[in-house]
Amino acid sequence: MKLNELKIKDLTAKLPIIQGGMGIGVSGWSLSSAVANAGGIGIISGAQSGYRENDFAMNTIEANLRAFRDEIRKAKENTKGIIGVNIMVAMKNYAELVKVAVDEKVDLIISGAGLPLDLPELVEESTTKIVPIVSSLRAAELIMRRWAKKFQRQPDAIVVEGPEAGGHLGFKREELLDGSAQDLFSIVSELKGYLDKQKLDIPIIAAGGIFHGEDIVKALEAGASGVQMSTRFVATYECDASDAFKQAYINAKPEDVVIMQSPVGLPGRALKNPMLDKVEKEERIKVTKCYNCVHKCDPKTTPFCITEALVNAVTGDLDHSLLFVGSRVSEVHKMQSVQEIMDELVNEVEAL
Repeated sequence: MKLNELKIKDLTAKLPIIQGGMGIGVSGWSLSSAVANAGGIGIISGAQSGYRENDFAMNTIEANLRAFRDEIRKAKENTKGIIGVNIMVAMKNYAELVKVAVDEKVDLIISGAGLPLDLPELVEESTTKIVPIVSSLRAAELIMRRWAKKFQRQPDAIVVEGPEAGGHLGFKREELLDGSAQDLFSIVSELKGYLDKQKLDIPIIAAGGIFHGEDIVKALEAGASGVQMSTRFVATYECDASDAFKQAYINAKPEDVVIMQSPVGLPGRALKNPMLDKVEKEERIKVTKCYNCVHKCDPKTTPFCITEALVNAVTGDLDHSLLFVGSRVSEVHKMQSVQEIMDELVNEVEAL
């Protein structure tokens, strides 16, 4: 089997592979530009990009917007390929981050951790493509109905994220723990059937648990036009995270992966560590500084500060961190270059 190009309106990626957005700081300009140069679509995370700025604690919003703009510009300086961003609906400065992305003429905005019901209004009169993330046909229908009625437009593509993904998940915690969540390929198939019935030509991107060439083939056979992969790209030389973060992925075993409840209000998949052990025992980690990052977090009651935990992760303080991972992290065994991974995936698909 040969991999076809991925077309999203007037954008054409040589390979139908999107690198998922990983925050805080895991997917920045270095990783995204490397993926774009290898023929895929590189994605920069918009979550707390300013964590390395000197004024991050005092002027968090300004630091984030400044750093986010810098990340986009550096990525574009290092590739002629397709660069997009991932911006979480749950973030308090969502609209401001979208404005930066539009100003910098990113190719596409992928948006999840909530339903991006008003995203079309924020990108009016721009060429930036908009791509919602959903975990069910129902969520996709809701977004499409809203966008059609209020903005007279449809998504340029739709990312379907299944229950095997890393980070924040659009399923109930109980479903993830007991295995009753609907699987990725059946959601893709349902959505494809719905789009065909409505005569809508919208590419579907399958995400969550995609790791090898055979997974890509399954996704395409289910009706997807491409895939989104995150965990697979962490243990790469180009990934923007610390070496300690990458090594945690390489060392991870299946039993190290847990489902936790995030301050964002969603369940998440992460690596077990001393901090999560404390949280599991309902030992609250006191918040000494609120970064005002997400809507559903109350610093007086939240079990821990998600910004601090994610910054600790990306900088290598692993015992005091939140290390988001996909369900197949234990299959990461060594450091590779992005190009090596892309070549492997192409060869695996072609061998099937």
